[in-house]
Amino acid sequence: MTRVAAGARLHFGFQNLSLARERLYGGVGVALDEPRVVIEADPAEGVHCADATVAEHARTAVDLLDVPGIDLTVVERLPRHVGLGSGTQLAMATLAAVAAAHDRDPGLRERAPALGRGGRSGVGVAAAEVGGFVVDGGHPTELFTAAPPADGAWTVPPVTARHELPTDWRFVVAVPDTDPGRSGEAEDESMRTVVERADPGIADEIAGVLLRRVLPAAAEGDRATFGAGVAKLGRLNGAWYADEQGGVYRPPAGRIVDELSGHPAVTGTGQSSWGPAVYALTDAELAAEARTAARDALDAVGVDGRIVVSAPANRGLRID
Repeated sequence: MTRVAAGARLHFGFQNLSLARERLYGGVGVALDEPRVVIEADPAEGVHCADATVAEHARTAVDLLDVPGIDLTVVERLPRHVGLGSGTQLAMATLAAVAAAHDRDPGLRERAPALGRGGRSGVGVAAAEVGGFVVDGGHPTELFTAAPPADGAWTVPPVTARHELPTDWRFVVAVPDTDPGRSGEAEDESMRTVVERADPGIADEIAGVLLRRVLPAAAEGDRATFGAGVAKLGRLNGAWYADEQGGVYRPPAGRIVDELSGHPAVTGTGQSSWGPAVYALTDAELAAEARTAARDALDAVGVDGRIVVSAPANRGLRID
């Protein structure tokens, strides 16, 4: 039996959403150890899996890899549409499980588009492939069209920077029990609207934050500067999304961020992707205190939810 585990990812935002600049999108994010999706696989004739989404991915993977079939069991799964990359991690874990069960190279980056992944941001694919803190190069702006391309009709954006983060860093993630973030056609429509209206000046400010604060801090292991930098990057992204999500952060993420931001145990608080997941950066010594602060923030806002404390994942998905 083959066992594949793929951790969640945080998405801090994009480098550019304006059609006035040469490259569009350009994701920035980090791979996490937890929470994760875990899939067990055995070779088979045909595709057997009780999970309909995984079965669909498996049928595509079986065709791509030209193997007879697979028997899959989903042991753990990520919460869907909360900002933790559940769709991409599930697809990449399924592809890797099918490949490993048949002793094949999964070719995650090459085959991700056929599974409908990696078309806008390359962070999720890079998280599964190599882990760590990653920045992708986005796409040439002239290739942008109002309609999303068909599955397979793109290449995953290249990784332009990657750093392993200190193993004693911890990301505290609060996932409130609220409506899920946008996905599918709703997300495509929102992104189209944002891109068509985006202020290019914000992209220029993000470039400075990324180049002069975030990347040097990641290279040097400077937690305070890194946290403040990714939080700033997220707030700038939120200015692009404000009309679509009801503010710089989507409610109630903004109130949770406010509650957490001033706590001495954390730094770099923000919203991951469309939310509602909120993250804060801390370290192993302060992790218990930070977890309590995140729970208190949810209580102050009046919502229940899940709290996860995770180390960064400095490697890609695990195959046993």
